[in-house]
Amino acid sequence: MKKVSTSYVLWAIGLISPISGLHRLYNGKIVTGVIWLCTLGLFRVGQFVDVFLIPGMVEEYNTKARQKLGVAPDGTPLPHPNPVTLNVTAQEVRESLRMKLLKAAASRGGKLTVTQGVMATGANFAEVEEALNDMFRSGYVTMSNHPESGIVIYDFHEL
Repeated sequence: MKKVSTSYVLWAIGLISPISGLHRLYNGKIVTGVIWLCTLGLFRVGQFVDVFLIPGMVEEYNTKARQKLGVAPDGTPLPHPNPVTLNVTAQEVRESLRMKLLKAAASRGGKLTVTQGVMATGANFAEVEEALNDMFRSGYVTMSNHPESGIVIYDFHEL
């Protein structure tokens, strides 16, 4: 963990020498640290402004470091996500949704609406509509409208 006192010492070095920005580099602000080094702390103006920003810089750095280590601010370990969930890729989720939609369409004579897809899969409307439109673009289904209601009907022509 970084310390505010160390940051202020590095900040003070930038005031009395031509090497400004060490406090920024110390707190992981690499890009602005290099800019401070090259411009004498933004012509000393940025250097003076940083006297008020240093506590926030240190806190931000320490918070990110704790998150990477999986530790809460009080030092207790954060709960780890379920490793089984991490192994499921977005592609596998999409394929699972497509299979559920295919089974739902098969039970309805090869025709399916977005609402029926939502009811059959439990996915939200946007996910179902996106999956059905992907299947349409790939040529697996065709689209038509119900003659009376105008609802879009996806026709799984191979079923």
